[in-house]
Amino acid sequence: MMIVFAGLPGTGKSTIAARLAEYIGAVYLRIDSIEAAIRTAGGLAPRASIGPEGYLVAYRLAADNLALGLTVIADSVNPIALTRDAYRAVAREQGVSLLEVEVVCSDEAEHRRRFDTRRASRPQSPSWADVRSREYETWDRPRLVIDTAERPVADSVGAIVDALRQADIQHGSPPRT
Repeated sequence: MMIVFAGLPGTGKSTIAARLAEYIGAVYLRIDSIEAAIRTAGGLAPRASIGPEGYLVAYRLAADNLALGLTVIADSVNPIALTRDAYRAVAREQGVSLLEVEVVCSDEAEHRRRFDTRRASRPQSPSWADVRSREYETWDRPRLVIDTAERPVADSVGAIVDALRQADIQHGSPPRT
């Protein structure tokens, strides 16, 4: 199956996605890592815009791993319908179930604190102003929403695992959203 994460930087999305991948033994595809490699290979500055290339690489890697029968977790901001639809198309083309997970932090002060802490270890990260002004389209379909404002990482991972189990019990297979 394919599990696609979305959410603004600093919400806890990558921490949860990586922990879930470790817990269920899934392939973990992180856009930030893919884009960093593209920048390095191209001799670009750490924050240089690279366009859609990172997402295009992620879609191809996801399809290759899904074709091998592996569960794939894709971790990216995934801010617009176009990118969400592309991940959905990959799952459909590979004939696998899809779960979309949006990670939010409803407490703006906590979100900012996490972002600032994260940015201290990643100076190439966007600024808080960049995060606040980033294009992020409203979702037009069902997804699992995880609010990390007061929820520990383990509880967030548990909620996703529970959703996967519940879908399996009710439908005999993981969810298609």
